[in-house]
Amino acid sequence: MVHAWAVLVGVIEHGYDDDIYEYTNDLYCRNWLHEAWLLLDEHIVQLWTSQIKVSRRPVQGRTVDDDGQALDQFHRRPGPELWWWRRHPRVLTGDLGRSLRSAGAIGADPDTA
Repeated sequence: MVHAWAVLVGVIEHGYDDDIYEYTNDLYCRNWLHEAWLLLDEHIVQLWTSQIKVSRRPVQGRTVDDDGQALDQFHRRPGPELWWWRRHPRVLTGDLGRSLRSAGAIGADPDTA
């Protein structure tokens, strides 16, 4: 799941072309990590925490914080501790971009990003 999250962060940088439902499904890999941290032993958590924190800064730079307003039009917003549900990609492309724009999201066009 750490790898799945890192891949998603990388894809977001260039514009996520799939649809809104695939995007919200992909966000669940981060939910899994959040929930797993409560169940894993301390040694495992220490080994993997740095890799997850490393990806937080890039994803925040590649996304827009709108308090989840755009995504909430398609998927109920989870609790406030799940910050990744309150952001959407900055570069809006493909089906996801069209859906988020229809929900009021403002982002960069891939040609100008």
